[in-house]
Amino acid sequence: MMQDLSVTDYLRRHIRTVPDWPSPGVQFRDITPLLQNPRVFRVLIDAFVHRYMEPGLRPDVVAGLDARGFIIGSVIAYELAVGFVPIRKKGKLPYTTVEETYELEYGSATVELHTDAVKPGDRVLLVDDLIATGGTMMAGKKLLEKLGAQVIEGAAIVDLPELGGSVRLREAGLPLFTLIDFAGH
Repeated sequence: MMQDLSVTDYLRRHIRTVPDWPSPGVQFRDITPLLQNPRVFRVLIDAFVHRYMEPGLRPDVVAGLDARGFIIGSVIAYELAVGFVPIRKKGKLPYTTVEETYELEYGSATVELHTDAVKPGDRVLLVDDLIATGGTMMAGKKLLEKLGAQVIEGAAIVDLPELGGSVRLREAGLPLFTLIDFAGH
């Protein structure tokens, strides 16, 4: 029963671990079961919304990282009655964009944001499903700052601390809020 568990423990029970995906030795943390059950999905979203309703943490805009950050970020924005902006993989946005390239384990990737997505001074909550190496969230932070926005916090469901992303992001000045830490990767 939910009343016997913390929100973290309740949500952790609904994350599926898929061994050896996408490559041998990786323990993939699959959040899709969190989304499939309406009660669990509501608990997940409420954990974020209640935090960001606080006046000192309330954003002007929520930005979500492609693609699972769109799912939770847009619902958080809706519940907070603020706008939502997508940070997409290169080549997916139709209007004028700014872009940021970041390193992956093998190669690099580029994300983009419409130039009119945020205004200078906007307080932005940056959302993704998971923090691993921190590259995607760091690129999102840089994009938003290029347009003059202030990223007040990075939020994710899961942190994989052993991969070093959360430390790297905090060292870069980004406060983080995550619901669940998983050892291993």
